[in-house]
Amino acid sequence: MPDLTQTKHYDFDPIIDREPLKLPRGERIAVIPFINIEHFPAAIAGTALTSATTSLTPDPLNYGWRDYGMRVGLWRLMDLLDTFGMRATVCLNSEVIQEYPQIIEEGEKRCWAWMGHGVNNAPSNLICNPRNDDGSVSYLSEDDERSILEASLESMKASLNHKIKGWLSPYLTHTDNTPRLLEELGVEYLCDYTADDHPFRFNTPKKNLISVPYTLELNDFPAFLNIGVSAKDFGDMIIDHFDVLYEEGAANARCMPICLHTFLVGQPNKAKHIRRAFDYITSHEDVWLATGDEINDWYRTSYM
Repeated sequence: MPDLTQTKHYDFDPIIDREPLKLPRGERIAVIPFINIEHFPAAIAGTALTSATTSLTPDPLNYGWRDYGMRVGLWRLMDLLDTFGMRATVCLNSEVIQEYPQIIEEGEKRCWAWMGHGVNNAPSNLICNPRNDDGSVSYLSEDDERSILEASLESMKASLNHKIKGWLSPYLTHTDNTPRLLEELGVEYLCDYTADDHPFRFNTPKKNLISVPYTLELNDFPAFLNIGVSAKDFGDMIIDHFDVLYEEGAANARCMPICLHTFLVGQPNKAKHIRRAFDYITSHEDVWLATGDEINDWYRTSYM
């Protein structure tokens, strides 16, 4: 019989019971563009536009579609962010450092923030495996999980020459050990729980790990591949989301993550509507165009 006991990783703290959040210069809203930059090994099935060929090796249909993001889509997004004075917070598979070094070089020129996001996006690097033949779920041992976390973080630190402060688990999957292990390894913020418009503290032993807001709502992966919204509708969703948070932020500031993948919104038909949404956002005053690292540093200074 499986153990269904789950660690209570954070406390219930409804927004109506909190003191209003105040951003550094009195802004109403902090907008945080996250870009997932991921390496999909060619011989292993990965994110697919269609499942019709995922059992094939090679699978040029899906591999080529994903690879468009690295060859073209990312650079289109990079130009778009530059146009509006935005800097990405990159959810980075550490193998990208060796496989696509130009991406790291160009991101560094732009002072992008880099978060750990596993070694690569092969299913074998998930902390849990929901695909057992008998339908059960198996989890990595604590030692194996620690090894994956350490390998990713150390590789990034060695290449980027600074500590990696943030983490997003591949497919937002982790064990009850993950927050504690991340804290032990010096990570300061985790984005796996899309539970709030504000940062909040995890119940880790040292109370030194926080959540920086991430989102499944303004996330192109579920929007296009699971829900099936149009590119125009996704642009409208970003604008509508901003309008509500901007209004609420007059009394109690909000964080607004926007989560993107190079092979999705890097496509021309979708990038057009991301541009429209970013143009709308940056036409407003009292908007902080922030990175996850900046949110983490500000919150620690002001609220911890």
